[in-house]
Amino acid sequence: MNIYTLPEYLQIETSGAFKVYDYKTSQECSKQMVALQQNTFSFLMDGNKEVFADKTSIAIENSSFLLMKSGNCLMTEKLSNTITNYRSILLFFSDESVLKFINKYKITKPKHEKKHSIYAFKYDDFLKTFVDGLIKISQLKPDLQETLLELKFEELMLYLKEAKGNDFLFSLITTVDSQHEHFIDIVHSNTLNKLSLKELSFLANMSVSTFKREFKKQFEASPSKWFQDKRLEHAAYLLRQQAKRPSDIFEDVGYESLSNFIQAFKAKFGVTPKQY
Repeated sequence: MNIYTLPEYLQIETSGAFKVYDYKTSQECSKQMVALQQNTFSFLMDGNKEVFADKTSIAIENSSFLLMKSGNCLMTEKLSNTITNYRSILLFFSDESVLKFINKYKITKPKHEKKHSIYAFKYDDFLKTFVDGLIKISQLKPDLQETLLELKFEELMLYLKEAKGNDFLFSLITTVDSQHEHFIDIVHSNTLNKLSLKELSFLANMSVSTFKREFKKQFEASPSKWFQDKRLEHAAYLLRQQAKRPSDIFEDVGYESLSNFIQAFKAKFGVTPKQY
């Protein structure tokens, strides 16, 4: 699978701290590997979007938009039933622009900040009008775009700060404390997500071989064995506490067939799911 580096892949003419791009496509994608070089607002206009990024995953329809911290993510883009194109207005901005905004308005860090790499916000009338303005700016000359985008960015941040609080601002400039903590977060947050080893390695910004070595070091088991055990333990919880039937849950815990699930479950617990 190819890795798309944004905004570089889009070949945007402007080269400053702010860039805007009116992205349209008729092609759907599933868990596309995307490396975000800058923080990004994705103002979804048409279609559906789902993003996995370290310990956060969010799915939205076009009543919402996303704010994504720079870094690696897996992106799914789907067309809606009535629209033939997917469309999103992308606003890219640097870490330095966030720091400049925080310092200018003397914004204090929350005492109990919640760190996320993705935020979803609902549109309101003000934000819809704001996005209309971005679309018009994307059609202007590059040098004029840069000047206007800096003003529009400040306008947007002031509005979101008043409406949503300060947490999202400091999440954007807070780097991961260590590679070790980043790795652990990715593993635990995706225990039940159906991500391949290649996809998990990409989120951790590692090669597959390095990911395997680090995994064995931290969890004393291979990724396949560890994830299988955790998913079977979750299956046991669903059977015991929520009275689920094996046929209802085998796909949710990562098995393509009921017979494979029953076989793996019996190998771990000594009884079939029904007997359990």
